[in-house]
This record gives sequence, structure tokens and C-alpha cells, in this order.
Amino acid sequence: MLRVEHLDLFYGDAQALADVSLEVPAGEIVAIVGANGAGKTSLIRTIAGIERARAGRILFKDTDITHLPPHAICNLGIGQVPEGRQIFPTLSVADNLELGALLPRARAQAKRTLAQVYEMFPVLAERARQPAGTLSGGEQQMLAIGRCLMAQPEFIMFDEPSLGLAPRIVKEVLATIRRLNERGLTILLVEQNVAVSLRIAQHAYVLENGRIALAGAGAELLRDERVRRAYLGL
Repeated sequence: MLRVEHLDLFYGDAQALADVSLEVPAGEIVAIVGANGAGKTSLIRTIAGIERARAGRILFKDTDITHLPPHAICNLGIGQVPEGRQIFPTLSVADNLELGALLPRARAQAKRTLAQVYEMFPVLAERARQPAGTLSGGEQQMLAIGRCLMAQPEFIMFDEPSLGLAPRIVKEVLATIRRLNERGLTILLVEQNVAVSLRIAQHAYVLENGRIALAGAGAELLRDERVRRAYLGL
């Protein structure tokens, strides 16, 4: 569904991504793991059109999206749940969700999608008129996921979805990601919890200093001695 080919990204003279190539097959969960500063968020932002690659290309369902603006990329079916959730705290929960359906691809089904989001996250329905900034961290993550789903994506990029959440809530969020995948959505997961992300991912890539250092099945990388030593403390 998504193919990244020989991607280079620079911030000024500093290179953030170097010759990055990867594939995300339709219907799978693919994880990107690595230390802080490895380039994981830069990769997601480049796929989303927020950053501009200096070299390489990005294909979504065989369409070259490398130079498209973010709104056009979203309207093709690529959604993002950003690091830090980035909800609108002064707007109500319902208004945050409605903003997710502003894309042309999503408008006609907005009411039906909203009902599905409320069914998935009943607490959002209970607090629909509440300012989003008054929700707990876990509830805000649910809202960020719900807002993304309102745009009718086929492919969702999750950037550190467990960041700052209690262990119990982390389990709920990761269970939600698995459930979305079981419903047919393709997932690209960037997650600080390497062990958990490798367990739920069919395939994974290890990003080090802006380069792909290792790639393979999630379970295979979980057993890799280098990964266990560097990221799992084993």
C-alpha cells in the first residue's frame, strides 16, 4: 500500500533521513522502532507531506505523493495520529471530531462515521460537549484516534501513541490499534515501547541515525540479539 524509496531529508545542513526505503503491505501493521532522534517522526512527517524530501519518492497505492501538499495526501486516504495527540483543547470533543471529517472524501459519511467512533469510544459520546482539554491523557488519545477515523483513512500512521500514558491505558490504546487493523486498516506504528510494537507488527524496521539498520518480521526482530541488547536491555 505504501512504498518509500531512497528517501533523503535535511533540516538545513543536518541530514535527518538517509536513503530510507521501506514497504507497508496492505492490511498489515508495520512498526518503525529506534532510539529518540533516530528519525522516526521525521519519516512520518515526510510521508504526510509536512516535510519535503530532498531525494527519493513516496508511493501510496502506486500514486507518487512525494510532492503533494498534506491536505491532498490526507484526501487520498492517509491518516495520522500525531505524537502528543495535538487536539484542539478549547473546542468540544464533538467539534474536534467534526474537524476530522472536513476532507471531501469524508463529508458524505460524517454522521455514520461519528456514530462508529462513539461506539468504539463510548466515553467520547458521554463527553461530547466537554472541552477536549479537560479530558484525561488516555481520553485525549482516544479523541485523536477518533478524529483521524473521521477522515475515512485506509492507512493510519501512529506516532508514539503510548507516550505519557499509564500502563493500563497503553494496553487499551495498543488493543485499539490491533482492532483497527483487524477491521482492514493498514497501520504504520512508531512506538517507544519496542517489545510491544514488535509483538503486534507483522513487519518492522529499525531506524538508526536516519538509516534503516535492520528489517524483518516483528517476531524475528524481537529475537534478534542486537535489538534485544540495544532496545530491550537484555
